[in-house]
Amino acid sequence: MTSKIEDRPLQIGMLLFPGFTLQDLAGPQTAFGLHSKTHLIWKTLEPVPTDMGVTMNPTITLDEVPDNLDVLFVPGGGGTPEIMKDQEILDFLARAGATARYVTAVCTGSVILAMAGLLEGYRAATYWPFYEPLIALGIEPSYDRVCVDGNRITGGGVTAGIDFALQVIAELKGRDAAEFTQLVLEYDPQPTMNSGHPRSARQEIIDQITGLWGRTEEAVRVANAHMARRAISA
Repeated sequence: MTSKIEDRPLQIGMLLFPGFTLQDLAGPQTAFGLHSKTHLIWKTLEPVPTDMGVTMNPTITLDEVPDNLDVLFVPGGGGTPEIMKDQEILDFLARAGATARYVTAVCTGSVILAMAGLLEGYRAATYWPFYEPLIALGIEPSYDRVCVDGNRITGGGVTAGIDFALQVIAELKGRDAAEFTQLVLEYDPQPTMNSGHPRSARQEIIDQITGLWGRTEEAVRVANAHMARRAISA
């Protein structure tokens, strides 16, 4: 199997936070786990609640994360506005992102990366109802399911995490490794509906989702306040 880097397990750091979307992390971790040592990162080793009522156990704390990560990864989820205001997490991401080979996110995790200053000058994708806070932070939006811009790789929401992970594996290990992973996962999507994105969904369905996602407005307020502080200190 061809490889773009030395034949060793990848070192992948995956941030956890209260209220993150389980699928945002579980999809990529399942793909990455075939090739890597995945470090599940949080402030403590106490279980972290997800959006699905189950918890995930961290394997490493912030100050234990190795400085040679191949991939730094941030999921999204309903807890995003709170993490956007968590300076300890933002400082950690800025440090880890400075030395990681690839800085990555799916879903609303892109907005968290932007808050940490890791997307300045890069294009990024995010969850479809969450582009407003990303743009408010001065980031050029990409509406692709997976966006690759240099060593920044970002994906859309939830299920896009699998497409994202396959792209990351292709970048680091080559196409053969990515195709091997896709087949192991039997990732062969054949949806019975055609409502997976606003471009194909009926408007009444879009309106239901938009109405439920009240976190967007809060994230926009946090983003605007952040940019206002930056303008004052500039």
